Amino acid sequence: MRIVNEHLNPAPAELEAPSPAGYLLLAAEVDRRPMFLPGSRSKRRMLAEITALTRQLPAATGDHVVRATVFRGFAHLAFGENHGLLRRAAAAGRLTRPARYDVVVLVETVTPEAAAALREHPAYARLAGRVRHAARRTYELAAGNPRNMGDVDATRPGVFLFNFFYADDERELVPVWEYTAGWWHVNTGLDNSRVLAPLDGEPREYGIVNHCRWDRLRDVAPRMVFRRSFRRFVLANFAANGISAQPTLYRLA
Repeated sequence: MRIVNEHLNPAPAELEAPSPAGYLLLAAEVDRRPMFLPGSRSKRRMLAEITALTRQLPAATGDHVVRATVFRGFAHLAFGENHGLLRRAAAAGRLTRPARYDVVVLVETVTPEAAAALREHPAYARLAGRVRHAARRTYELAAGNPRNMGDVDATRPGVFLFNFFYADDERELVPVWEYTAGWWHVNTGLDNSRVLAPLDGEPREYGIVNHCRWDRLRDVAPRMVFRRSFRRFVLANFAANGISAQPTLYRLA
């Protein structure tokens, strides 16, 4: 790992033990319109239907599903991306296209193995089929949790982040994420975050997906826009290690 602007590191990340849970993430591009605009009628109908289906998952799958949540995107943070790196990755065939998912379904399971097996369950197949029918593009990932800053509370409203990370060398992703994670705690009050890493045999277009939550938009967005240390420390260390974040903010559907 290459470190730059070390003097701007506010504090090491305060991490908990990795969660033993598994995750099945299904992300979708549904509408062509910008996320900050109201969703189309068909998207609103789809969100209502899949939200109902997610509520049925824990009961339908016995004790394998801990919770299932639907998120709708409202802001893609393009200023957090390394556009040149993503263009080069796409030209080299390492990246299909940047992450622009306006709907995410996240299912937490008791173990990573249960997340991978959930794909075969009829209840999940109905949910995933409805998403794919409405979407122009989908991305599905069964994952474990190698790094943990605390549980992400999806039982109440808030501002949720899904950050889809690309790296030229994905071995750098977790160390660089951990090195820069303290900035988020100090500057935005972040006290929760789960890193989702692909299980063996899963798609690796995004080496990790980071998921976290804040109470309010003003807790995070102004700090990313106006604090120079975000660019000079967080984004600079990403760039130095051939990494690009692809962050989008979501609310509960």
